[in-house]
Amino acid sequence: MVTGATGFIGRSVCHALTREGFMVRAALHVDRPLPQHVAEDVMVGDITESTDWTRALDGIDAVVHLAAKAHVMLASSAFDEYNVTNALGTKGLIRSAVKAGVGRFIYLSSIKVNGEGLANRPYTPLDIPNPRDSYAMSKWLGEKYVMEVEASASPARVIVRTPLVYGPGVRANFLRLLRWVEGDWPIPLGAIHNSRSMTSVWNLAHLLAHVVNHSSAAGKTWLVSDGLDLSTPELIARIGAAMGRRVRLVPVPVALLRLGGGLCGRAHEIARLCNSLTVDISETRQQLAWSPPLSVDEGIHRTVRWYMSEGRSSGRP
Repeated sequence: MVTGATGFIGRSVCHALTREGFMVRAALHVDRPLPQHVAEDVMVGDITESTDWTRALDGIDAVVHLAAKAHVMLASSAFDEYNVTNALGTKGLIRSAVKAGVGRFIYLSSIKVNGEGLANRPYTPLDIPNPRDSYAMSKWLGEKYVMEVEASASPARVIVRTPLVYGPGVRANFLRLLRWVEGDWPIPLGAIHNSRSMTSVWNLAHLLAHVVNHSSAAGKTWLVSDGLDLSTPELIARIGAAMGRRVRLVPVPVALLRLGGGLCGRAHEIARLCNSLTVDISETRQQLAWSPPLSVDEGIHRTVRWYMSEGRSSGRP
């Protein structure tokens, strides 16, 4: 069973699972067109602590829990809204999975549980969590609920923390960069010297399908990335190469960018473009015998093809 099956990540995960021979059941929040690889669906409605998962979990061997609330507009209600779905909703689902006799439970979390980036080294799975905002805290609480279920009765539990995910349907800063490059606009990010880990939706989906059966995955937290970290100017240059467009990077001082972002109410977006945040996937590679099957350039090329064919019509990033 996959939650969030019709979402940006969920569609690729359903494809990857089907390719590995699994029959996929989608647990739906609302009635939406299903990915073509989904065998069946069950409507569960809002994901809260009291959601009835009985029908959705009937006969299920493994759960891949992707569904989460990611964007809350009002800061005053942010934690409560994130907590209801991401933390308490996960708590209700893992408890229902125990009762249903599910064999494995995979929870997609966020690298934001670790923090907003370390200046001197990548994050590892062993770092002490340091969630800095309401979303990150809710995902950390979700992780705790998954791992705190009594081991004697629980499914084998797997947590995967991901950095920025890109691919068809991507939004926010990545979509903004695609539009800037296509528009041949001067991009004022040439003075940034950072390093960011990210993962294509295809690499993430491949890992999630991989850990469904892998004996070494259970009971641990894993990090994922494309395996190659890029600065923001390097990412822009690769997007330009994929589009066949000339990139005009202007070296505006980072301090001025931050000032402008603060004045425009976009301090967080500017921080993500300027700051470093990297992850170390050596344990994922070694202990799970897994490597990202898709290169960064191929992931960017695929994303650019989506954007040029249909992504332009996406809503404002």
